[in-house]
Amino acid sequence: MTDPISDMLTRLRNANLALVPEVEVAHSRMKESIAHILKKEGYIADCSVEGKTAKKLRLKLKYQGRKGVLVGLKRVSKPGLRRYVRGSELPRVLGGMGTAIVSTPRGVMTGVDARRQNLGGELICYIW
Repeated sequence: MTDPISDMLTRLRNANLALVPEVEVAHSRMKESIAHILKKEGYIADCSVEGKTAKKLRLKLKYQGRKGVLVGLKRVSKPGLRRYVRGSELPRVLGGMGTAIVSTPRGVMTGVDARRQNLGGELICYIW
């Protein structure tokens, strides 16, 4: 697999459309950081790490009736074309209604937090 983050986002998107209550993906620290941001921003209900040697990341999705809270996910920086932005150039997703996830020297954080601290980095994805 060349892009595990894209795989995680695709699994979330597909499970959300199929109204599946939870998704299991292979664990990495980057994916765990993205999952914690999704939980903090209210896009998923819970995230947990399971297993000792072969760790799995279990994500419980959030729904409003028969409609998912996640409306869209878009991978921005890909292995074939990385996208880096400065702290002053961080984009606003849907006029501030969505979330941009950025990998900065101080860790993975939302675009709003990175803009507040004037930190740039790799623009991982957009979520709305």
